[in-house]
Amino acid sequence: MGPCGGVRADGSCEVSPQPCVFAAPAEWTEPTPSRTVPLRTVPLRTVPRILTDFTSEPWSAAMLASVAAALAPSCDAVLVGEHQNRPDFPPTLHASLLLAAGVRPWMTLTCRDRNRIVLEAELTGLRELGVDAVLCVTGDARAYDVRPDVTQVFDLDGTRLAALAASVGVAAAVAETPTAPPRQLRGFRLFQKQRAGAAVAVLNHASVTSVAGFMAAAAQAGVTIPVIAAVAIFTDELSATVLSALPGLELDPAVVRAVLSRPDPVAAGVAAAAREARALLAIPGVAGVNISGLASARGYEYGARVKAELAQLIQAGDGYDH
Repeated sequence: MGPCGGVRADGSCEVSPQPCVFAAPAEWTEPTPSRTVPLRTVPLRTVPRILTDFTSEPWSAAMLASVAAALAPSCDAVLVGEHQNRPDFPPTLHASLLLAAGVRPWMTLTCRDRNRIVLEAELTGLRELGVDAVLCVTGDARAYDVRPDVTQVFDLDGTRLAALAASVGVAAAVAETPTAPPRQLRGFRLFQKQRAGAAVAVLNHASVTSVAGFMAAAAQAGVTIPVIAAVAIFTDELSATVLSALPGLELDPAVVRAVLSRPDPVAAGVAAAAREARALLAIPGVAGVNISGLASARGYEYGARVKAELAQLIQAGDGYDH
């Protein structure tokens, strides 16, 4: 369905040294992956003003509960990623643990390790649990040195997965990268995902100027679904490096230098992210922000407390900034 978020600035593929094999996003023409269920969009119950990345130690229910306790009072929902090098609990079990811990989970489903039957089973299970939304992405390919003995599936792509989610009654969230080539077609690409059944979009990191340009192009293309923009939170070199290492993600080097050079980089990082969040929320069409990133190299619980502090600062500014 067109170039992924990992297209490098020169138009090359993030996986192998060759041009991206998709010249442009394709137009959505199929009702659903099976072509048997009428196309529909399952709306969100509520759009989170603050969606916070949930990062915890894999396979640890105790750590999961501790991180959830730190985040629960400050955010409207948590976004649970699925990483090629860090497997974790199955999505339905993960979601049930998070619900029990008192947070509203948005689970990520990727197509890397599951065929469409397993994806449909997971979607149905998440629907029965009452999970509000599932982020439907193709998923990054596994690095060559991470489980080379395991076959990667990619039976579907993110757009078709969003259609499948809608067809089984799940609100589908989709990702978009405003700054990855072809930038001029990114708004059109999101419109095609909307046509496929997406109910909400979550953007990858981009500057306020880039997000504003993307939102104008998306509106012109016909996008009407709510959009959640990413706010980068970093307080040390590792948390900044993680955010800037992937293709298509845009961090301002001057802001990174300014934060890391301060006597108190945690306070500086939180303040910089809060300013970015308020500017993003002022852009027409941006309905919320995703507090995104590791936040700190000091551990999952400390990072969660940093994210919670940022969320509280954003909420405190909501009354007079908008």
